[in-house]
Amino acid sequence: MKELNGRELAGYVKERQARQVRQLRAKKIFPKLTIFYDNDSPVIAKYMSLKQKYGEDINIDVEVIKLTAADAEEKLHTAADDEKVTGIIVQLPLAECDMKILDLIPLAKDVDGLRGESDTATAMAIHWLLTGYGVELENKKLAIVGHGKLVGAPLEKMWRESNYDVTVFDKGSDLNLLSDYDVIVTATGVPGLIKATMIKYGGVIVDAGTASEGGVIKGDLDDAARERDDLTLTPKIGGVGPLTVAMLFEKVIQVAGK
Repeated sequence: MKELNGRELAGYVKERQARQVRQLRAKKIFPKLTIFYDNDSPVIAKYMSLKQKYGEDINIDVEVIKLTAADAEEKLHTAADDEKVTGIIVQLPLAECDMKILDLIPLAKDVDGLRGESDTATAMAIHWLLTGYGVELENKKLAIVGHGKLVGAPLEKMWRESNYDVTVFDKGSDLNLLSDYDVIVTATGVPGLIKATMIKYGGVIVDAGTASEGGVIKGDLDDAARERDDLTLTPKIGGVGPLTVAMLFEKVIQVAGK
């Protein structure tokens, strides 16, 4: 089995970003990311903590604010108008607030692409991960399992714009047909959904699914698939996540430097 180690790639990106932030701070420019969330899901807590730690490592301020349905609009407007806030994200999924609050993020501060006007950090991370490890996408059959706002939909858009041969598998699709595809990206949040028998010999699988099961964060890929030595896979930990965080801060730095 070959690993697509996002943590390794993110390490190289982080070193460069730390230098960029030092240069910005020398010019009295102080990047700041504000993260909004509305529930205490273990998955959400984990991803926010990763972003806070990453920001600390490269000297970017990260502020975390909890929302309620009653105060969400006010808090989003305050951050939108705050000149000290470089980027704003709403940590999905939302439990209480309406998804319409995403439209309150100014396009200039939408560093996660949640408004659909730019590529999301996760979609960019997946593309960088595959290209970074030399996985050819041209003339290959690509499958995306799940069509969510963060991964499936923006990744499909990105790949179609590059004229890649991509098929989306959503609710009700026959997942056994995945065995015809060379590269599979899955992001449903259903633990163990993708079975070893659904993957062709020598296939490439990027597991971007996250769910909490018994307090443990799990992906979409069944453990039995990891026993096959012919596959190229993201690891259980350190696959897409670390590179997604790196891509998020890449945008924060770009916005700050404008």
